[in-house]
Amino acid sequence: MSTLPVIAAVDGSDGSLRALEWALDAALRRSASLRVVHVRQYAHWAQPEVLAAGPPDPQDDPVLDRVRAHVESLSARPDTEYLGLEGAPGAVLPELGSSAQLLVLGSRGRGGFASLLLGSNGMAAARDAECPVVVVPRPGRDVPGEAPSGPGPRVVVGLKVDGPDEATLEFAFAEAARRGARLQALAAYPWPAQPWMTPGEMPPPIVDQDVIEDETRVLAEGFLAPYRERHPDVRAETVPSAGDAAGHLVAASPGADLVVVGRHRRHLLAPARMMGSVTHAVLLHAASPVAVVPPAPPED
Repeated sequence: MSTLPVIAAVDGSDGSLRALEWALDAALRRSASLRVVHVRQYAHWAQPEVLAAGPPDPQDDPVLDRVRAHVESLSARPDTEYLGLEGAPGAVLPELGSSAQLLVLGSRGRGGFASLLLGSNGMAAARDAECPVVVVPRPGRDVPGEAPSGPGPRVVVGLKVDGPDEATLEFAFAEAARRGARLQALAAYPWPAQPWMTPGEMPPPIVDQDVIEDETRVLAEGFLAPYRERHPDVRAETVPSAGDAAGHLVAASPGADLVVVGRHRRHLLAPARMMGSVTHAVLLHAASPVAVVPPAPPED
C-alpha cells in the first residue's frame, strides 16, 4: 500500500470544496494522509517562468484557515497537513503529483470563466501529473439519454481492446474494491465500418455487427481476466458499445461513483504528454468525478 498522501487542491471556490470532500473520503478509504494545498496565483504582471513556485506565504492564508476549520470539525478525518504555495497553479499542481498517490481538484476554480466546463489548471494537472488525477465536476451537468440503472455503487472504466493500459484497469479495479462497487468496462468498437478503397477496388464483404460485438466482448473478457483474479470481490461486466467511446462513457457517468480513463503514452514522434480526445471529452462532459490515470511505465 502506498504511503504517499492524497492531495486536494483548494482555492476557496465551491468546486474546490467539493473536491476536498471527495479527497477526504478517498484518503480514508486508502488509510492515507491528506495534504491540502492552496496555490496563490503569482502577480499578474510577473512572468510565469520567473515565479513558477515559491515557499509558503508567511502570512496567514484565509483559504487554508477556512479549510482547516472545516476538516477539524469532522469526526472522521485522516491525518491532514496544510500547505500554501505561490506560483502558477497550472505549473505547480502537476508537479505535486510526483509526491502523491492521488491529486484531486475541482473542474473549475475561482480563476475560470463561467462558460468553461474544465479550467486550465484541471486540464494541466490531468495532462501532466505523474499520479492519477481526479477532477470533480460541478453538480447538475446535463447528460442526454437515460441514466444507467442498477443497484449499488458503480465505477466505469474505458477499455481499449486494441491497446488496454494496465495502470488504468488496475486503478479502476482497486477503486471498485475500495467502494464495494460493481465495475462496468466499456469497450467501444467502430461502427458502421467505413473501409478505405482506391478507385476501382472492390468493396469488402459486409460484416455483421453482431460478429464485431462478439469479438470485442471476447477480447475485453480476456484482458479483464487477470484483474478479476486479483480482485475476486469486484463484480466486473463487459459492455461492448458501437461507435464513439467518449459518448458512451459520458452517457454512463450519471450516478457513477467514478469514471476512469487513461492518458496517452509518450512516444518518439510525440514526446509531450497528451490526454487524448476521448479523455478530454469525458473530462468536459461527464456528470461524475473522472479519474485520469497516467500510463504504466514501459518495461525495460
